[in-house]
Amino acid sequence: MSINRISIVGSGHTKFGNLKDHNLESLIVSAAQEALHDANISGAEIDAAFLGHFNAGMVPDSFASSLIHLADEGLRFKPAMRCENACASGAAAISAGINSILAGRANTVLVVGVEKMTSNSTSDVTKSLTQAGYQNNPEESSLSFPQLFALATEQYKERYQDPLFAMAQIASKNHSNAMSNPLAQLHREMSVEFCHEVSDKNPEIAPPLRLTDCSLISDGAAAIVLTKADLAKNFKHEVRFKAFEHVSDFLPLKIRDFISFESAERSMQAALKNAQVSLDDLNFAEVHDCFTIAELLIYEALGLTPRGQGYRALEEGLVYKTGKLPVNTSGGLKAKGHPVGATGVSMHALAYRQLTGQAGEMQLDNVNLGLVFNMGGTSVANYTSILEAVR
Repeated sequence: MSINRISIVGSGHTKFGNLKDHNLESLIVSAAQEALHDANISGAEIDAAFLGHFNAGMVPDSFASSLIHLADEGLRFKPAMRCENACASGAAAISAGINSILAGRANTVLVVGVEKMTSNSTSDVTKSLTQAGYQNNPEESSLSFPQLFALATEQYKERYQDPLFAMAQIASKNHSNAMSNPLAQLHREMSVEFCHEVSDKNPEIAPPLRLTDCSLISDGAAAIVLTKADLAKNFKHEVRFKAFEHVSDFLPLKIRDFISFESAERSMQAALKNAQVSLDDLNFAEVHDCFTIAELLIYEALGLTPRGQGYRALEEGLVYKTGKLPVNTSGGLKAKGHPVGATGVSMHALAYRQLTGQAGEMQLDNVNLGLVFNMGGTSVANYTSILEAVR
């Protein structure tokens, strides 16, 4: 069986944000129940469940996969497992679900991604996320993720040109897009000028990164139902995978070129090749803007612009809602939020809704093909999906 015989037939998605009334369990259950309801199936019709959850000590629930069973009594005794691949834990769970179907071990699976972050202090969250970096070199292990992507920003400036204005444009764009997403964490327009200028309300977090260059600390969960394409005809809506590519790189930064985003490029280009589509065929993309410099580097790795010229995607209007390839119409990690383990599943859930005409105010016209790119760490784990509308 090939990847284009697997489809998404249902989705669930909590609001992202500081969700004080939710714990990890209630987030998982809420998203899972919505996905099952959307697909109009019961837990008894699910063959296996997969959970994307980074954790790294942010909650005491280190064995959370079977919390999915609490969403529906029909899920009891179904195999479940947790998948962790840093910020790409959600896509890792989707990968596990896809592989279980491809291997003939399951026909229909439930995939959930989740993170509960806001019950921790900012410094504690930063320490937890730092565990996704290389730990066996004191120079790297001492750097937080804002500091690591600040390093990428400085390297970009040295090799090409100062990217800070383009990064401010990305932040402003994604905040504007989030205004149309009721599930987004932050509903606040921010001008390019505000995002560009360092101020009391937009301080430097890790120079030269400003607060507006950084994604949010978030709670949230998302879920999708995957099934074989020959069974998908029984569901109201269907979005089919045309490609799903996973590429991983060395973890230590000192033995690779960080800002080349080579493994990200390999993942995205392999997906386009295997789906037999070009950039011109795509109608939108949801990509991993953990920091604004990451989105800029993704433009170049995707081939929207030559290396060092990512700013052109913004200057020429390519990545705005009305452009050739709208990027992060959901608001992205920057404004939608980034509950780490939920992010990859969220991207697929919202792409599914976009491709089935269920995206509400986010809905684009005449969409048939979308790209999703979820990244773990400093472009270490890279997952790209090409999704096609069926109905």
